[in-house]
Amino acid sequence: MLEQIKIQTPFIKLEQLLKLVGTFPTGGACKEAIQQGDVVVNGTICLLRGKKLHIGDKVTYFHNTWEIIKP
Repeated sequence: MLEQIKIQTPFIKLEQLLKLVGTFPTGGACKEAIQQGDVVVNGTICLLRGKKLHIGDKVTYFHNTWEIIKP
């Protein structure tokens, strides 16, 4: 399932995006999933919770995918 996420800023950090979409209840749970290699950014496993995401980037966590788009 692909969901489009509109951002008003030039970028959003990976951890912020995952909390924004409600995937994780806390930052700690989010951090753990990222460090375990469960999160994919643009087709590559990402271990950096502070990774800056820009317009056009896609993030996947299990069967959910989010694409960053312009407002």
